[in-house]
Order: sequence, then structure tokens, then C-alpha cells
Amino acid sequence: MKSMKVISFLAVITAILVLCAGCTQTGTEKPSPEVKVYIVGIDGQYPPFSYVDSSGNATGFDVDSMRWIAEKKGLAIEFQPIAWDGIIPALQAKKIDLIYAGMTITDERKEKVNFSTPYWVVNQDVVANKGSNVTVEDVLSGKAIIGTQRGCTAAMWIEENLIGKGLMPQNNLKLYDNTPLAVNDLESGRIDAVMYDDLSLKDMIQGKEIEKIGSVETKEEFGIAVRKEDTELLSTLNEGLEALMNDPYWQELISKYNMK
Repeated sequence: MKSMKVISFLAVITAILVLCAGCTQTGTEKPSPEVKVYIVGIDGQYPPFSYVDSSGNATGFDVDSMRWIAEKKGLAIEFQPIAWDGIIPALQAKKIDLIYAGMTITDERKEKVNFSTPYWVVNQDVVANKGSNVTVEDVLSGKAIIGTQRGCTAAMWIEENLIGKGLMPQNNLKLYDNTPLAVNDLESGRIDAVMYDDLSLKDMIQGKEIEKIGSVETKEEFGIAVRKEDTELLSTLNEGLEALMNDPYWQELISKYNMK
């Protein structure tokens, strides 16, 4: 009988200790905060900077750069391809957290977003079908039908410098959701020329019966775009970008994507 009482007493004590231990753990343990995942908006058809490969994966110079920065700065990221003419509205609506896709820093865009320090410079190339006899002078005098991507700086340049100055009728500018569609129409003879960022257009016409006929020196600087209020994120991206551009991996990326 005595042993039974001892056993019962020990059982009660054990239960109390377990209960107390459980209460103590619940009172001090804090739930892990959810990791913030930054959604990186990209142009899905803008080689060599950002594009979606045949397996559906985001890739390119800017994509690899962002992955490097994210690893060094401890950021969790995902990439989201978005139509270019809607990418800043998507950022403002908080559907994405930043834009890293060869976006030119312009005064108009700076009214809506903040940019990182510049990381690349491009000019505008003009291409036409081989043997077409279309010249860059035809394009710049407004005599040719030009295609380009809607919302890009080539379209802005044409609007301001050709249409805006009365050199070219509005109907001679054909806008597309992406520049590869413009290149397809050029091949089919529906337009006379395509104007777009030099490196990207060079990549798009590779292996096609299309040639560069000239260029416009716009010296556009690329930057990463964030919302106006995201100053801490911008600071983090600038720190990561500076570190990347001073790391050997930067030159490796330039060689990898044939950007010299």
C-alpha cells in the first residue's frame, strides 16, 4: 500500500513538472517571423539581361546579378516576368518589390520610382532586313515604318525626336508587347526597321537575315527601381551592387552573356 502511494505521488509530481515545463516553453518561445520574399519584376524577353528560358526559368545578366546580391545580403527573392509597359504600375501597386531588368533611368520614371546607382550603359541600334536598301537615314528622317517595344526608351526617343518634331507620322511607329514580335514582323516585311537597346537587339537578330544599319547614341544608364518609400531596400541593393561590380564574378557574368 505504501509503495502504491509513493508511485501515485511520483506520478502526480511528474505530471505537474511536465505541465509546468509546457507552460514555461509556451510563455518564452516566440514564433519564427516569416521571411520576407522580395518579388523581382523582370522583362521575360529581354536577353541578355533578363528572359525566361525554354524550361520556364528566369535567367540573364540581371537575374544572375540579383541572385548574387540576394545571397550576399541575405534576401529571399522570386522573379516575376511582367509586360514592360505595366511594370512600373505593378511596382507601385505592390505586386512586385523591385525592377531589375535593364530599366533606363529617366527623369519621367524618377518621378514615380527611385533608382539604384547605374550599372550599365546602352545605346539604340537600328536593324533592317539584309538587302532591303533601308538606311538609317531613312529611319531618322521619318520615311521608314519602325517597330519597337511598347513603353521602352526607343519608343520614347522616336516619339520625342521624330514624331514630336514633325519628321515622322504617328502611323509609322508600330508598337509591340515585346521586341521579338517586332523582329518577327520585320522578317515578314510588315515593317521596315526595328529600333531597340543595342545588346538585346544584337542577341535577338542572331542567326537571322537581319543586319544593323546604324545606331543612335543615347548613352542610357540602367538602374534597379524600387518604390519611393523603400529607402532601406534601395540602400541594401546599392551596397550589393557595389560589391558585385567590384567582385570578379561581375566580369564572369559579362563574359558569360557576351556583353563586351
